[in-house]
Amino acid sequence: MLLEWWSGTECTIFTDPRAYPKYGKENAIVVLNHKFEIDFLCGWSLSERFGLLGGSKVLAKKELAYVPIIGWMWYFTEMVFCTRKWEQDRKTVATSLQHLRDYPEKYFFLIHCEGTRFTEKKHEISMQVARAKGLPSLKHHLLPRTKGFAITVRSLRNVVSAVYDCTLNFRNNENPTLLGVLNGKKYHADLYVRRIPLEDIPDDDAKCSAWLHKLYQEKDAFQEEYCRTGTFPETPMVPPRRPWTLVNWLFWASLVLYPFFQFLVSMIRSGSSLTLASFILVFFVASMGVRWMIGVTEIDKGSAYGNSDSKQKQND
Repeated sequence: MLLEWWSGTECTIFTDPRAYPKYGKENAIVVLNHKFEIDFLCGWSLSERFGLLGGSKVLAKKELAYVPIIGWMWYFTEMVFCTRKWEQDRKTVATSLQHLRDYPEKYFFLIHCEGTRFTEKKHEISMQVARAKGLPSLKHHLLPRTKGFAITVRSLRNVVSAVYDCTLNFRNNENPTLLGVLNGKKYHADLYVRRIPLEDIPDDDAKCSAWLHKLYQEKDAFQEEYCRTGTFPETPMVPPRRPWTLVNWLFWASLVLYPFFQFLVSMIRSGSSLTLASFILVFFVASMGVRWMIGVTEIDKGSAYGNSDSKQKQND
């Protein structure tokens, strides 16, 4: 609601017109680049525009499960969490993905194969790993983590119809932030979506890994072309906004805020200094909590994952 209705951010999809009618009518694995603070919101917006937000899932770091309200909601809606330590994730992620095989609704399964958000420091270390492995360097992406993608494809084969390769960028060198969205700032997103049938992706882990590396080399070329020309290939389309996120927000805002303001007015009228001080303290703590949750999305305060040139990363 904040992205589409409050800030009015626009998202233009560039895609093959022959593939477009299938979007929203099939299960799909959505591979997103991870360079912007609000790229996850654009992924949710893609799901919402095609009517699949309610059933869509994401592969997310386990720390997010502990974020108040949002993390708890993700946990109870069966999002797939990982520690980003393969020996721990091998079984837990596979088990969670198996539950999606008989999921009753259509869904998008969103995954950031880079494992962490792009920064210059992480990019430098990632390219050191690429050179050590004899892989081509990437300019706009980190080296993808292939094991999570391979187990996702293997677990959801014959249930998911395709991989949607999504490459996101913003016009006029915009640097979107979640705080900007909350402040009502409008951004202009361009999303290049390629539909790749799942049968075109190898089942063998080594071949699947090579396939994903090749995919990211292609994504990098698309980003370079966008930086040069300001546009992606294929036909631009703008899926219409659906009203349900706005209706849902208005309903809950009316249900929760009306009695809250009644309670606030009654406290002010009471004239009790202790009551007012307690309310100010609670409001301050809540504000700090919201600011902390926003900080989770900020690039300069992101996780340290990918900042260490460790043996574990060399072996991934």
